[in-house]
Amino acid sequence: MSRSHPRVLSTLERAGGFASAQEVYRRMQRDGESIGLTTVYRALQSLVAEKVVDVLRREDGEAIYRLCGESHHHHLVCTKCGKTVEIEGGAIEKWAKTMAAEHGFRDVVHTAEIFGLCTKCQK
Repeated sequence: MSRSHPRVLSTLERAGGFASAQEVYRRMQRDGESIGLTTVYRALQSLVAEKVVDVLRREDGEAIYRLCGESHHHHLVCTKCGKTVEIEGGAIEKWAKTMAAEHGFRDVVHTAEIFGLCTKCQK
């Protein structure tokens, strides 16, 4: 793990939810960290590969990152305020395995994000 990883991880943890690489970079700059945006992107990608950080895409396609939970999970994401809720996906897991088997795929991995409006934003 490079020396930038712990600093990026700490900043992401303080963000308290999902944050884009740009948001992590801006926070680090405000905190007086000397780090480049490219380094932040590389650190986040490495942390995703190490399964330390979750990544998903906003509706506009921008990648956002958050510290991983302990088990495989999915997310409900509010399209207005960005609130996220981790959910277990037993039915999704079963469906993914069935679809993979039907089409002869092996060693399958997946992610699932469900987008909508949270109760606060529906008002």
